[in-house]
Amino acid sequence: MGDFTGKAELSVSQGIRMMFYVFHPNESSFETIEEVPDYVEKATPYFIVMLLLEMIVSWTRKGKQIRVNDGLTSLSAGVMSRLPNVVSRGLEVTTYIYIWNNYRFVELPWDSPWTWWLAFFGVDLGYYWFHRLAHEVNIIWAGHQTHHSSEDYNLTTALRQSFLQKYFSWILYWPMAFFVPPSVFAVHLQFNLLYQFWIHTELINNLGPLEYILNTPSHHRVHHGRNPYCIDSNYGGTLIIWDRIFGTFVPEKEKVVYGLTHPINTFEPFNVQIQHCTYIWHTFWDTPGITNKLSVIFKGPGWGPGKPRLGLHEELPQVTGDEKPYDPRLPIYLQIYAFIHFFLMLAIYTHMFEAKLVLSSLTLLLRILYILLTLTCLGFLLEQRQVLFS
Repeated sequence: MGDFTGKAELSVSQGIRMMFYVFHPNESSFETIEEVPDYVEKATPYFIVMLLLEMIVSWTRKGKQIRVNDGLTSLSAGVMSRLPNVVSRGLEVTTYIYIWNNYRFVELPWDSPWTWWLAFFGVDLGYYWFHRLAHEVNIIWAGHQTHHSSEDYNLTTALRQSFLQKYFSWILYWPMAFFVPPSVFAVHLQFNLLYQFWIHTELINNLGPLEYILNTPSHHRVHHGRNPYCIDSNYGGTLIIWDRIFGTFVPEKEKVVYGLTHPINTFEPFNVQIQHCTYIWHTFWDTPGITNKLSVIFKGPGWGPGKPRLGLHEELPQVTGDEKPYDPRLPIYLQIYAFIHFFLMLAIYTHMFEAKLVLSSLTLLLRILYILLTLTCLGFLLEQRQVLFS
């Protein structure tokens, strides 16, 4: 996440277990936030291995391959979402530390298992409510829609993240800052995120009794669906119990069709990130009346004048299961080129994070610009756009 600088090394066993939130409090409790490892950065090799395993198993079992255009777009979004962390600490952590330092009511012991478990449930409950708001408040959805814009559902989809979303999510975590130490919060913030990586797959069907407690691939497939029965459901991060408690749980039924109800049909990374912001901007000015204008921002994405807060369910586009994803075909040699070029860029990106404390501001800026230009050019290539401006 770019916010943590702890130097603790992880064994392979710990690396695997952190991807599934299987950590003991004793091995993941730290006195200060400076000691907390950047678990997300350390997860990079595990992301790659799991992606490769999914590709192999998917191809051998189903004869299905990850689409290069959609997969690279998801990976590009993941890269873009982390670039702000090169120059600043994330708002979630910054605001949390500020509240803790200035307004905490009580200081729970950082090395207590009770504090660890309280933070486990607290972070997950905060994530549930943030995630729900991200679907029910249009301006927050403008960030979160990036994650839902993929019309595929695989582990690359998990990495399709928004650089805008983090500027809203901190609001739901700050109540914990009155009593839970930042170091404990920082551990669970990362583990909660990492857990959600492996559930983005179609290869795992049902996990039996665990389906009642945990967020699973089946539950999360529903969340990513654009079938009418899937909309606004299954917001949990690690646990599905919050959805069961608050009435937003929906089990997987018929075939799930993935993506937005109105597909964006683009692989250009900036459009993937901000297209809904553009939509809100135009809708805001086209909508008469100050009350209606504010409703465009703060009510649901499906709202319109005269409609309920979240819009009308019957207006959702119907799906048949035969929908075809946006898929402009590239010759195989260009797909290989795009793949290689992306991973060459990724090497520069990774080194930038590793060396950001010693690189000059100008060097960091130039590298960020290079990365953004590379991702944009790759997006144009994947769409087979002939000119830079069209």
